[in-house]
Amino acid sequence: MACAGPAVTLRPAGERTPSHPQEYEQMSEQDDWDREREERLRMIRDSAASLVPRDGDLTRVRRGRFSGTAVDRQAWREVCAMGWPGLRLDQALGGSGLGMAEWVALLETLGRGLLPEPLIEAGLVAPLLPEGQRAALLAGERLILPAGIGYREERQRPCLDGGRLRGGVARVCLGGAADAWLVACAQGLALVERDAAGVELVCEPTQDGAHRARLRFHDTPARPLPIDGPVEQALDEAALACAAYLVGLMDGAFERTLEYLRVRRQFGREIGSFQALQHRMVDLKIQIELSRAMVGQAAAAIDAGASANERRRQVSSARVRASEAALLVTRQAIQLHGGIGYTDEADIGLFLRRAMVLLNAHGSLDFHRVRYVESLQREVA
Repeated sequence: MACAGPAVTLRPAGERTPSHPQEYEQMSEQDDWDREREERLRMIRDSAASLVPRDGDLTRVRRGRFSGTAVDRQAWREVCAMGWPGLRLDQALGGSGLGMAEWVALLETLGRGLLPEPLIEAGLVAPLLPEGQRAALLAGERLILPAGIGYREERQRPCLDGGRLRGGVARVCLGGAADAWLVACAQGLALVERDAAGVELVCEPTQDGAHRARLRFHDTPARPLPIDGPVEQALDEAALACAAYLVGLMDGAFERTLEYLRVRRQFGREIGSFQALQHRMVDLKIQIELSRAMVGQAAAAIDAGASANERRRQVSSARVRASEAALLVTRQAIQLHGGIGYTDEADIGLFLRRAMVLLNAHGSLDFHRVRYVESLQREVA
């Protein structure tokens, strides 16, 4: 008769068994923290459902295309009411003080529904604004957008002299909808009101039906601002948020294409049953998951307090991967829809248009490729 031996607890390979009660306590605290973060992420994703319908309806997105230079202010107030523009801000500055993991989870969910509002741009300027202007932005009372704030400054940036701004800025995302602009000038930053004298504003439509603005300042009154916040980190967080948005965008395009393959019939059967198309969909899914993993890894590095060089490397690699994958996935999605996918009436085309507009937002692909290599060289130097 066999004797029962001592109970054996199997642990995953590579996981060390704690040898001291204090280690058990630390592991328990970590587990509690992980559960709390997962619950926060779930709540953030659920909160996005009011502006990104779970059924994938893009009626609101279509309604706002080529509709002039306005932003849906009611939708923007809803965005601000949920505290999204200040999600990354310290609580002392009026924000939520959450991590990059929460920020990218939110943008990924919103990207799935092609949210057209300038949330990433508002998140970029929020830590750089003075207290009063920041509060107005977070409350949805004013829309203040960045103009010329980027990794590589314009060759000839506007010049601020005696409270007057001269020069111009190009490619201001949704600039025609702003109440004011936070302008990068040769002397730092300057706040310019939309209705200030000497402002010349020209708006140009973009591929996705939104617009970019070109600004010219002719002795325009401007308020000089000190650069108190970490501008480069704010830019990196905006670039990573853009990558997360693209991951959500790819998810949305993939899900629509998968559903189409399930209902479209050819030769007496659903075309999704053809092995060749199944293989193509698997390849696209791999690209999406690789991008998601790299975005998550970069977010975790920032939350863990990575060095500036490590942050640059992680963000640039995730940004390039997500951008290249987004173009591949959305182009393939249109092709898998067949002829109907090339019509403007088909929603699948909206995903490619949006991906094209975001391709070089917050740093071009060439810039991020070069920066990635430079960061690697610094690590081995």
